[in-house]
Amino acid sequence: MYGFTVTLNGSFDEVVNNVTEALKGEGFGVLTEIDVKATLKAKLDIDKRPYTILGACNPKLANQAIEAEPDVGLLLPCNVLVREDEDGQVVVGFMDPATILGLSDNAALKALGNEVKTKLERVRDALQG
Repeated sequence: MYGFTVTLNGSFDEVVNNVTEALKGEGFGVLTEIDVKATLKAKLDIDKRPYTILGACNPKLANQAIEAEPDVGLLLPCNVLVREDEDGQVVVGFMDPATILGLSDNAALKALGNEVKTKLERVRDALQG
């Protein structure tokens, strides 16, 4: 499994804001925000439900990962997906950093992956209230 999710009620924009705030509580900032719905509309004239990818980064842990293995940037940042289902519920998906960083044979990265996963699981749990 490369990720884990939670399904929430509320408006899409409200959930994106709540996710961003919950990430801050665990030391993450959002480096990038990709509005896939808007991009597909602009580039392909395809209408989709709201779908946004947040590139979340915990600077302290990212620095530790880069110190352990300089090319780890290929696996960063941690993507957090926010998408609206047909029924109007909003799904928040989190990349599993333990799985992603586990691709490396570097023990320090594997340990960091587990630490980051624990933080993202706390974000997921906080969103459930």
